Amino acid sequence: MAQQFFYDEQIRRFLLQFTRIFSGFEVEYGRNDEGVKGLYRVPVRYGDATRQAQTIIQQNSANSLPSTPMMSFYVSQLTYARDRVQEPYFVEKKSLRQRVWDDAAGTYDTTQANAFTIERLMPVPYNLEVTLDIWTSNTNQKFQILEQVLTLFNPALEIQSTDNFLDWTSLSVVELIGTNWSSKTIPLGTEDPIDVSTLRFTMPIWISSPAKVKKLGVVQKIIASMYDAEGDYNEAILNNDLLLGTRQKITPYDYQVLLIGNQLQVLEEQAVGEEVGSITPPTSQPSNLLWHTVIDLYGELTNGISQVRLTNPYNEDNVIVGTVAYHPNDDRFLLFTVDEDTIPTNTLSAITAIVDPQRKGPGAGLPAAADGQRYLFINDTGTDSDGNAEAWRGTDNGDQPGSPLVAKANDIVQYDGSVKRWSVVFDSSNLSEIQYVTNTTTGIQYRWDGSDWLKSYEGLYPGGEWSFVP
Repeated sequence: MAQQFFYDEQIRRFLLQFTRIFSGFEVEYGRNDEGVKGLYRVPVRYGDATRQAQTIIQQNSANSLPSTPMMSFYVSQLTYARDRVQEPYFVEKKSLRQRVWDDAAGTYDTTQANAFTIERLMPVPYNLEVTLDIWTSNTNQKFQILEQVLTLFNPALEIQSTDNFLDWTSLSVVELIGTNWSSKTIPLGTEDPIDVSTLRFTMPIWISSPAKVKKLGVVQKIIASMYDAEGDYNEAILNNDLLLGTRQKITPYDYQVLLIGNQLQVLEEQAVGEEVGSITPPTSQPSNLLWHTVIDLYGELTNGISQVRLTNPYNEDNVIVGTVAYHPNDDRFLLFTVDEDTIPTNTLSAITAIVDPQRKGPGAGLPAAADGQRYLFINDTGTDSDGNAEAWRGTDNGDQPGSPLVAKANDIVQYDGSVKRWSVVFDSSNLSEIQYVTNTTTGIQYRWDGSDWLKSYEGLYPGGEWSFVP
């Protein structure tokens, strides 16, 4: 398997800190007419003065001298520190919790945000040696610079490559291990009069491989009694039936949630509610429980990204997933946007609406009959002798009224424009298989359980049947 690329600029950060050590020194250039000293800041840069670089600086002319004073440094050696080797396979785990950041105030809030576990691998020790060249044009400049520099290293100077408190390799020390007073030899020739004084430093550093960051959640659901009666774990974990009457699913504080439309309300265990049932939307339960209080148990909610997952009460293998966001005006509710791919698949063609055929009909409270219209009835139309639901007769080969439509509650009827008649396309009295259909008027999906039409996933979900994913 190919190794993944990673680069964290670890050596570069140590060199940047080394640069900052020598970036603030100045030399004196006499005094002006008012007796004020003229100070010149000594620049420092990375890179040794190779012949090619020196030629470019001198503009390819032997008569052009590089500006002085100046300091330059370069890495002279990087060696493996055998004396600092520790257990190479050691892994340290750190657990931490964030606090919520308030963008408007620019401060951290007192509430808890996400939790993480950091797994850090043992870093590799190295000794980094750096050579610093101090370029001066006269001895007085050299005296001034060295007097400021040499007093810092008694015996060493501590540096820090990063302010991340989880980085256990950020600290190091810079130790002066050697000096060379001058690059000139006596007698002086006709070469460049610039004098270079060299200082050698060493830094014990660590180079780390990437850490593993794990985002933590909280216990969202506890399933007790994992084994079946034969002690088979593999089969039991997939079996959602109660095991010998002892399997339990538990949510912290046993909070339950009520989904109505696109609003999700959290309720305490003793709150009154109704299970997912009937085709009439349930009313919101009176509750003062706020979602922020519940979310603090789990972590941080990110609007439009965090999810709530609902276990389908009719098929526990199906989990209804939706992204959530805080309600802008009422903290008792979350706005729930369902993932269409997670809701049950429709088995019947969509219906136009749900109606009471004894109160409304085509042209009588409903649009005129049109080919393909489908309605779910919540009441009977009556029999031939009853003479009810006249609007559903249709026509009989022309303008004459047709035979009365005989349909019962929970039936679905459809209009056939070619014969201008209504007919029953879903006979609830003879069909017991599970069916799903969506009401195009409200967008609500319903489920036929063999005797009643129920909402497919809206309603009350008790503790253990829902979970929050930050």
